[in-house]
Amino acid sequence: MSYRLIIAALAYLVTIAAAWQAPAYSGYTRVWYDPFRGNWGVSVNQNTWNVIKKDKNYNNELQRYTGDQRNLRLSGRSPLQLVPQYTPSTISNWTSARIESKYTLTPAVGKITRIEASIKFGTNSATRKQGIWPAFWMLGDSNRRGVAWPACGEIDIMENINGQSIGYASLHCNKAPGGICNEPTGLAAQTPLPDTNYHVWRVQIDRRNSNWKSQSITWYMDGRVFHKVTGAKINDAKTWKALAYSPLYIILNVAVGGDWVSSSLARQG
Repeated sequence: MSYRLIIAALAYLVTIAAAWQAPAYSGYTRVWYDPFRGNWGVSVNQNTWNVIKKDKNYNNELQRYTGDQRNLRLSGRSPLQLVPQYTPSTISNWTSARIESKYTLTPAVGKITRIEASIKFGTNSATRKQGIWPAFWMLGDSNRRGVAWPACGEIDIMENINGQSIGYASLHCNKAPGGICNEPTGLAAQTPLPDTNYHVWRVQIDRRNSNWKSQSITWYMDGRVFHKVTGAKINDAKTWKALAYSPLYIILNVAVGGDWVSSSLARQG
């Protein structure tokens, strides 16, 4: 049995990735990897990543995404830093960063595909992270060709909001509101985040079984399973194809505000 491994070493302000070497897993072949090496202040390789620069956001967030060094930079020690900044000169008062891989991955039939990253959150207290929303996730490449969300498929490998000691994972699909994935909530789960040290977040798409209903998407933190969705749970071949058979691209971003973050703050208050 052969396996495929796609790895990104990354970080934010809220998220600083370690000088990290891609692990070698027995039976797996590494097919894509970005170590984010470079001098302090240098941007990501734009032959590899699309640096998003726009005001338009999809969840009523506040930030404007830029490619400015204050928001997006290599650290000189192998992490990538995505840094939200309070910027009064902008309309929304906030700037941040979002990058999307030009590389697309298609989970291969008969194999397991792993996508993972080592991520560290900043050490500011939770009271200074209110409204901050870092994420490591994937969208179906069909979205770039006009297929609307959530029909394009979305796999959220790791999200964190408001400095909570919780890592979130979710699957989005089919249609909204409602639908197979219960949009806009998605098929979601969470895991305790014990500290702000480095942790490895992984999603594993298992297509070894020829019966798509027995295939699965599984989420891990530091090698421990905390969420799993099977083809049988989705129970629709077209929707499962968008999630597990079709090209996906990787996204790293830090949003500020937004519907989910704001509603969570309201509940906490």
